[in-house]
Amino acid sequence: MSKPSVDLSERIYSGVLLTSLAYLLFSSQDAAIKLLVAGMSVWQIMFFRSVTVLVGAGLFGGPAVFGEAWRSPVVKPMISRSVLILAAWLCYYSASKHLQLAEMTTIYFAAPVIVTVLGVIVLAEKVPLARWVAVLVGFLGVFIACDPANLGISVPVALVLASAFLWALSIVMLRKMALQERTIIQVVLNNVFFLVVSLPVMIALWKTPSLEELLLLVATGALGGFAQFALFEGMKRAPVSVLAPFEYTSLVWSFILGFLIWGDVPRREVTFGAALIVMAGVIVIVHEQFRRRGALAQPSH
Repeated sequence: MSKPSVDLSERIYSGVLLTSLAYLLFSSQDAAIKLLVAGMSVWQIMFFRSVTVLVGAGLFGGPAVFGEAWRSPVVKPMISRSVLILAAWLCYYSASKHLQLAEMTTIYFAAPVIVTVLGVIVLAEKVPLARWVAVLVGFLGVFIACDPANLGISVPVALVLASAFLWALSIVMLRKMALQERTIIQVVLNNVFFLVVSLPVMIALWKTPSLEELLLLVATGALGGFAQFALFEGMKRAPVSVLAPFEYTSLVWSFILGFLIWGDVPRREVTFGAALIVMAGVIVIVHEQFRRRGALAQPSH
């Protein structure tokens, strides 16, 4: 029996579970943000979310966690990654003025494909055929579910593609940093950046929240904080090419939450597309199961 291979397989499974949980939490966070944006700016939401996450990090890791974060060797790369995420966010929401949500979602979910390619180029990961198939099946599911119109070539389309590329690059950077630093430190650094960036704009656009909005702001921070922690931990355990297809699950969660909160009824295309997205995750899980059985069958040396 090859114990190291079995341990690696178990780490991959835990990475998949944590990453899937992260995208569920991110989708729930987005639903809360959608409820909030009708009455306040995204910058104010971002500020409150960062404050909530940092308070939680302080309670979980103690006051010393902030000094440790300041001295961390990943401060500079973490700031670089946060800049990428901010740029991706600005590109995405700039394009939202000109494209339908379905069109934007389809283009943006090119990100897992880009993540897999960058994983090969930047991290030198070996990507088996099954993982490539999973990524492409997931993208096909998103395409069918969104049923986009003919997009053509335009500046808004280029902005969403840029957003997808920047997010994919940030995920690859996260994989490298996840192996160098504790998750709680990465969470602190990420949210300090967004706190500082959002503060001046938030002050200029300040709106006093109602009690209901305040509770939603705290919920957004809690969901976002747990989602970041789960994503960072997942990245420690599995290659990005394994985890990339599970980003597609956020679309499924979005449709479910849309139905539960706003009564949105998914179309037939959405149901079929969601089935393909689930299939993409199953392909990865089954592939890893066969790899694990192969490892168990190998004689020990």
